[in-house]
Amino acid sequence: MEEIFNNIIQTLQQASWLERFSVICGIIQVLLSKNNKVSNYLFGILGITTGMLVLYNAGLYAEIALQIYYLVMSIYGWWFWVSNKTAKEQPITHATKQEWITVLSIVFGGFLIFYFLLRSITNSDVPIWDAWVTSTAWAGMWLLAKRKIENWILLNISNFFAIPLLIHKDLYLFAALTTFLFVVAIFGFLNWQRIMKSQNLELKTNP
Repeated sequence: MEEIFNNIIQTLQQASWLERFSVICGIIQVLLSKNNKVSNYLFGILGITTGMLVLYNAGLYAEIALQIYYLVMSIYGWWFWVSNKTAKEQPITHATKQEWITVLSIVFGGFLIFYFLLRSITNSDVPIWDAWVTSTAWAGMWLLAKRKIENWILLNISNFFAIPLLIHKDLYLFAALTTFLFVVAIFGFLNWQRIMKSQNLELKTNP
């Protein structure tokens, strides 16, 4: 534990300004998302793009492919919330049965695809672990774009497995960020629950 703590301190001291900027954007993004602010996607996009440069400089090309998906889903989510009139008025809701089928398809379909890609075209030493983290995050991002409260559950499943994975890869700064995101996601879920109750009360008051 002491060795890990010392490595985290050393990593913070050696981190480039680009890496620090990416982490700061990630923190701002999840805080805005917790409070149901559409601007979370702007900081998410900034954090992802700068993070991709960090990963490229580190030679982690498979991780860049994962970030590309996050970037596409962030742009889609921003469009869904801002450019679409119906989306603007869409309240936070629970995922429907059909949406759960989509979620499970993303989780298990994405897991199989990413696992075989990692085994086939990379030298990853943790293809199963990495594929699981990726596929659950994919599903969480899709639910977030749809403003479904269950997005926090899927994202935190991904975060839970991502923290030790990042430590395994010696990415201590990103592991610290993911730990922070895990805690904030719990409060995000609780905050979205309060927003849902407020929405339902408003609907009953103004049918």
